Amino acid sequence: MKLPWDAGRLGVLLKRWQPALLVLAVGLLLLLWPTGSDDASERAAESGATAADWSEQTHALEAQLSAALSQIEGVGEATVVLTLDSGARQELAADEAEGERTAVIISTGSGQEEAVRVQEFFPRYRGALIVCDGGGEAHVQLRVLQAVQAVTGLSANQISICERTGGSQK
Repeated sequence: MKLPWDAGRLGVLLKRWQPALLVLAVGLLLLLWPTGSDDASERAAESGATAADWSEQTHALEAQLSAALSQIEGVGEATVVLTLDSGARQELAADEAEGERTAVIISTGSGQEEAVRVQEFFPRYRGALIVCDGGGEAHVQLRVLQAVQAVTGLSANQISICERTGGSQK
């Protein structure tokens, strides 16, 4: 019985398509690679924080950062857009009994009760966009980049600085 292809022809085809097959295999591997991060809605449920709370905190930081950047020489008027990877949250102490998990509550006096916080996490940012009048000048971009990195903890490749339409012209 003769197969529709022989080993020699199969070897030639594999050799010819090897780069494409390698790229395909790496792509599939990356798609299946676990990321290790949990779902944002799950994190919100744990902390009791809502997306509106996170959005409000982000808008406040954007406004504060815009005002601060506008004070840097050469920047001019600045607009800041931040995207969140995860919002601020708290990890509460929990007691597990009979398969049920309940938060540990302590009395703070005067009849008030409070959940015990084990750890508090601050927001993590995914990226930043800064649009400013002086954004076309390298020395201004460097100052803005360093300022945004210091405030948000983002790396340089996560920050984009652009010149505002009608900004300073050389």
